[in-house]
Amino acid sequence: MGLIVQKFGGSSVSDAEGIKRVARRIIDTKNQGHDVVVVVSAMGDTTDDLLDLAGQLTDDAPAREMDMLLSAGERISMSLLAMAINKFGERAASFTGSQAGLITDSTHGKARIMEVSPQRVRRAIDRGFIAIVAGFQGMSKESQNITTMGRGGSDTTAVALAAALGADVCEIYTDVDGVYTADPRVVPSATKIDEISSEEMLEMAASGSKILHLRCVEYARRFGVPLHVRSSFSQHEGTWVLPDPNDKIKIQEGEPLEQPIISGVAHDHSEAKVTVIGVPDIPGKAAQIFGVIAAAQANIDMIVQNISTHGSGKTDISFTLPMTETKHVLEALETARAEIGFEEIEHNDEVGKLSLIGAGMRSNPGVSFTFFEALHQAGVNVDMISTSEIRISVVTDADKLNDAVRAIHTAFDLDTEVEATVYGGTGR
Repeated sequence: MGLIVQKFGGSSVSDAEGIKRVARRIIDTKNQGHDVVVVVSAMGDTTDDLLDLAGQLTDDAPAREMDMLLSAGERISMSLLAMAINKFGERAASFTGSQAGLITDSTHGKARIMEVSPQRVRRAIDRGFIAIVAGFQGMSKESQNITTMGRGGSDTTAVALAAALGADVCEIYTDVDGVYTADPRVVPSATKIDEISSEEMLEMAASGSKILHLRCVEYARRFGVPLHVRSSFSQHEGTWVLPDPNDKIKIQEGEPLEQPIISGVAHDHSEAKVTVIGVPDIPGKAAQIFGVIAAAQANIDMIVQNISTHGSGKTDISFTLPMTETKHVLEALETARAEIGFEEIEHNDEVGKLSLIGAGMRSNPGVSFTFFEALHQAGVNVDMISTSEIRISVVTDADKLNDAVRAIHTAFDLDTEVEATVYGGTGR
């Protein structure tokens, strides 16, 4: 007997039939002799629908009220799923994030977990119940307000509970059979990855792969929680994300001992590019700019500073950030324009980011050439470049991004003849 934490995404519980199917799957796990804790997302496009509804009322909703609104989606899912499980003869009890002991900081919309005290969940499973927990939400210890963790936060909820409860594994159920070498909606010939290190998965999540939330992978790696990404629509083995690949990844007989060069291609349509033009080229100005951005609670991704034009004493600094945070950052920078001394700001929402990820690229020459040659052959122009030991990222025009993904995927021989199955979801 073990303890398994299972997380089901919105496409898995999008309607009554989906909820029944998930309930039966949970009961099957329970009948195998395991204790089960379940974390559930909002049904289907509920979160987007709630955002749309709020947008019809105001374009400047108070952050506290927005969290109260958005947390309702997961609460609906958890209670309906508990009802279905009880109907099928097992005992289930549902808990909100705060009832489950998810304590966060006070930042609305993207709160971070400060502590997890799942005593009520533990008592429920000790009494033989299946515990159903609303994902994506918690409560601020300081303000006592309900908070949400940002999109994909249900993954983080699941891993946090798995770590706190000492679970054997955290299963992340979605609408595809695992982690693929690219988004199968864009590249139908993408190959499913059987095992991947948390290091590579971190880069893929940070680069736009939406199968796992970045903070979920970080949390799992830190606390040594094995992740199993699989589909709730099939019984297929999924992808294992292993926190200690040196100890836990098993090499099968006949397989090469070295890791493959490339793990996959990730892309992201949700970022914007901002360029601060005419920044005085003296020490401290970049720190002022990014201090203003930090005070606006925005997350920066790629950064490029141009070489100062000879004799001008001025430079330009470009960076990318989530599109949803652009408005607040632009307003904050404009307020600080006189103090910093820059000339103007430009921003562009019509960009996309593409990333190539693979731990093997650090020891294999020619990867960069193949990458940029493939982009050239596809007619894709590069606007920004960022690299790490296991990643190359570029920013390009949004309308060229999907073509670029397919070109890179093919160039590195990641295509397969078997088309990937996407069982549900709209991709919103």
